[in-house]
Amino acid sequence: MNHWIIAPIVLPALLAPFIIMVLRYHLDLQRIFSVAGTVGLVGIALTLTAQASGGAVQVYELGNWPAPFGIVLVLDRMSALFVLLTSLLALVVVLYAMGSGWDKRGRHFHPLFQFQLMGVCGAFLTGDAFNLFVFFEVLLIASYGLMTHGGGAVRLKAGVQYVTYNLLGSTLFLFALGTLYAVTGTLNMADLAVRVAELPPEDTALLRVGAVLLLLVFCIKAAVLPLHFWLPASYANAPLPVAALFAIMTKVGAYAILRMYTLVFGPDLAIAEGLAGAWLLPAALVTLAVGAIGILGTRHIARMAAFGAIASMGTLLIAVSLFTPQATAAALYYAVHSTLAAALMFLVADLVMERQGGRIDGMPPMAQSGLIAVLFFIGSIALAGMPPLSGFVGKLLVMDAARDAGEFAAIWAMILISSFITIVGLARAGSLIFWQSHDERHNTEPDPENEDEVIHLPAPEPMPGLTFAAVFGLVAGLAALTLFAGPLMDYTRAMAAQLYEPQAYIDAVLKGGGK
Repeated sequence: MNHWIIAPIVLPALLAPFIIMVLRYHLDLQRIFSVAGTVGLVGIALTLTAQASGGAVQVYELGNWPAPFGIVLVLDRMSALFVLLTSLLALVVVLYAMGSGWDKRGRHFHPLFQFQLMGVCGAFLTGDAFNLFVFFEVLLIASYGLMTHGGGAVRLKAGVQYVTYNLLGSTLFLFALGTLYAVTGTLNMADLAVRVAELPPEDTALLRVGAVLLLLVFCIKAAVLPLHFWLPASYANAPLPVAALFAIMTKVGAYAILRMYTLVFGPDLAIAEGLAGAWLLPAALVTLAVGAIGILGTRHIARMAAFGAIASMGTLLIAVSLFTPQATAAALYYAVHSTLAAALMFLVADLVMERQGGRIDGMPPMAQSGLIAVLFFIGSIALAGMPPLSGFVGKLLVMDAARDAGEFAAIWAMILISSFITIVGLARAGSLIFWQSHDERHNTEPDPENEDEVIHLPAPEPMPGLTFAAVFGLVAGLAALTLFAGPLMDYTRAMAAQLYEPQAYIDAVLKGGGK
């Protein structure tokens, strides 16, 4: 067996308790080990991506117990890509947290950060539906601690709201898993695919219930309307470097939809007809509309970034809901872009808030205003899908994939109109934050009871060079996505072809083909 497959889970799982027990009172050592572990995770992810690029599906059987009886981890092109994306984003976020000083505003930032990476990587690599639930719960626990990092009543309230909604999702997840197990007798994804395909259509009523419940759970994680209510307040009130890391968490929901509804409830099965696409597409269209309107209507830069994340998930799930290889390839490309673009906007929002507060209004000039304005401009182009960055390429790919869909007119209209609204909203925000005359507010005393009114001059970062280097790392990632869009699309097309021909995955898991 390939022991590299379990390394993205084991490395942060060992590092987090080591930091808590040994390095609790030594922040500098915590930073060293956390960065070293994250760099190691990037190296492991690159190795796994190289191994998966050939198309072979590899399986790791914990305790050498074969599937479907034992716990298995599965490496294919899609899981490798998302693990790599997670590790690269994590490296940017941990460097930014150190440079901005966010990691010392509360306790246990770095252990919680590593536990978060463990949960995300585990969700992408697991081959068992129950262990997907387990890693979702690891995500929930670690993300709650990260959300409330730094304290404050508003942050605590948002954290409680976040946990409440996600616990509801966890409850539905258990109901869905219980239903699936009652019908099929297994929760191994490959084994589920075999048994679901063998069931006659007249005996699948209960199975459909379980599949719908499962889809609801994944839509909660992906913040699909009307299940998105937890995201704007939760992300806007979390420490914004944490919100940048959370940009990958909504992609866990999209990943799970693609995995389960191509492997287990494949579009070619009679049971799957109309199961996901019938209402996922309308929900994705409305999600995109609400996200764009939220960007235009909000008066707080952190909420604007949160609505930007919602809008990007709407575009992503439009492509996912079509369930064709071409649309899935476009969705996977756009998933990488939207993760980097949303993270960039959250970090830029943090730079602004640390200097002049979060209200989108005329404020006194801030330190490094010109540099931050450039970063905001780049992030806005990426988030709105304007040329020349990868968001424009991604939206074109999604629209091209929708040409043969029956609802292509609605899809094109929504993407184009929402892009225009997003451009207007971001242009308005940029004008008010960076270009509006500040003369009227020069003599205004900040309200000490309003966090958004507190003005920090000069720049508050203890290591501003590291802070801006981390942000420019995301800009470099978006530029690379644009320059190498062709090779990446070739990879995502191969990835989509692998998803829609699941027999290799099933054989590797159940017949030991990945050993």
